[in-house]
Amino acid sequence: MRLQRKGMNMFCSGCGQALQPGQPVCPQCGRAVAPAMPPVPPIPNLEFQLQTFAGRLRALSIVWFVYGGLSLLLGIAGMTFLHAFLNNGFAPWMHGPMQDGPWSQPWFGAAIIHFAWAAILVRSALAFVAGWGLMERTEWGRIVAIVAGILCLLKFPFGTALGIWTLVTLLGYRNTTLYSQLGPQV
Repeated sequence: MRLQRKGMNMFCSGCGQALQPGQPVCPQCGRAVAPAMPPVPPIPNLEFQLQTFAGRLRALSIVWFVYGGLSLLLGIAGMTFLHAFLNNGFAPWMHGPMQDGPWSQPWFGAAIIHFAWAAILVRSALAFVAGWGLMERTEWGRIVAIVAGILCLLKFPFGTALGIWTLVTLLGYRNTTLYSQLGPQV
């Protein structure tokens, strides 16, 4: 016998007789009263999922800012060393046939320095833009972060970890849907 609830009163599903809580059988038709069903645990609602995802995005964007800053600082330190090394002569200990090769030309050192500066600035700028786009929750920020995450996979170990974290957080149907439902931060 199933009970029908109307307000706080319980009724027999067979005859409609009002029943008292804890009554084992219906007094009118004699049907047995089924035990009460335990409450179903609540399914996490969308608002909870959105808040959790927003927190993950915020943490990811902060790590992108930190990664961009560290890339810039370590790049500046490396460039200072490279500049000092190249100004003292590239490989001054080298003797023999390579001494007069392309490595000893003054334009070669300048080309290496310019290329390294460009790579450092592009990598740091991409990390900052990815962090800012994720912080603001823009659609272009998600795309930039995915591209930056793919490129970071080659920078073992920290870049690889950040790239994997970014791709796991931003790719997939569920994560894409949650990101689009968050919308830009106001």
